Amino acid sequence: MKPFAGIDFGTSNSAVCLGGRGALDLVPLEQDRVTLPSAVFYNADEQTTVFGRQAIAEYQAGYSGRLLRSLKSLLGSELLGETTLVNGKALAYREIIGGFISHLKQRAEAQAGEPLERVVLGRPVHFVDDDPVRDAAAEASLRGIAVEAGFREVSFQYEPIAAAFDYETGLSRETLALVVDIGGGTSDFSVVRLGPGRSGRLDRSADVLASGGVHLAGTDFDQQLSLVSVMPCLGLNSSGASGKPVPSHIYFELATWHRINFLYTPKALSEAQTLRPFYRAPTFHDRLMKVLRDREGHRLAGLVEEAKVAIADGGRSRIDLAFVEKGLMTTVNQQTLAFAIDEALARIVGTALETVRQAGLVADKVDTVYITGGSTGIRLLRDAVAAAFPASEQVAGDPFASVARGLGVHARRVYG
Repeated sequence: MKPFAGIDFGTSNSAVCLGGRGALDLVPLEQDRVTLPSAVFYNADEQTTVFGRQAIAEYQAGYSGRLLRSLKSLLGSELLGETTLVNGKALAYREIIGGFISHLKQRAEAQAGEPLERVVLGRPVHFVDDDPVRDAAAEASLRGIAVEAGFREVSFQYEPIAAAFDYETGLSRETLALVVDIGGGTSDFSVVRLGPGRSGRLDRSADVLASGGVHLAGTDFDQQLSLVSVMPCLGLNSSGASGKPVPSHIYFELATWHRINFLYTPKALSEAQTLRPFYRAPTFHDRLMKVLRDREGHRLAGLVEEAKVAIADGGRSRIDLAFVEKGLMTTVNQQTLAFAIDEALARIVGTALETVRQAGLVADKVDTVYITGGSTGIRLLRDAVAAAFPASEQVAGDPFASVARGLGVHARRVYG
């Protein structure tokens, strides 16, 4: 049988499940690791393109070049059709995503030992909230990118449904499950009937009672944590001579992974410099300009993400900003995180409850809440979901590979 694959192209991390020779296997994407950060670094010094952890490591090591992360966030946005300057050359964002997808394909082909032409791609329930036209355009763009990468047969499956299929492989009884998949870019939900007597069916449409989602997840948590912890150290919420707060838009851009590079252009730097009269304390503007001129935005974002992970289950973490100004630092704890993401958590849980209502159910009729995705390591999030479904059994899946394995299960039904 010709090989096939399920690819979970995630906002923060990606994974690939390969099949065709009996077993379904996760593909080692970086040495022996089966997940790959969705990052690409165009190294100007070495004239190379690298991916994942190596991309982040080379950027942090000080090589000249261009780092891009959260590539999936470009799907459905106007930016996808535009170009960006990479080491002096214009490169289309679509081509950048295509390079990353091609890299995943090449790693899978190295594992398979032959060309790979059939794939099921995961997709969020909504690439774009409340805009079906742009949502359809996002899927069409991803399909086109996959075809350009060399796939001849391309199918899609909702990511929470894929996670449900992975969960189902270990079930010995019927269950009505709410699948909660909260990753880097979106929070997605499906209400699905699962069980060993259903798992062999190709058409599972009758088992999927409802799906819903919201474009709000881990990178939004990073942004909000940055805005309440790091950005005030650079002047956010400070006042000018008139008593009015300094303009905030630049701080929101600097706290948003896929917007950071836009602040490094000559025009953006010039505009940032003109903000100086707004600051009563020039030190804040000096710090901001140092970050922008030294292109340290991704470093800041990475430190915030690391702190979020460190306090995800409690405790506190120090964010060292000495590279901005000697002795500068800030501390975050779970209370800081709660303050930062409280509104986002309410929207996420509200969307989960709405998905259950769309299935014609109330919360206490859900047998199991199956929770997966990289952001589910945050205790505040798990507790919020559990509180909304107190009568349901809470089951934790593999946060980084459940969707990929489920896409592999679905691919075997489609292509096997």
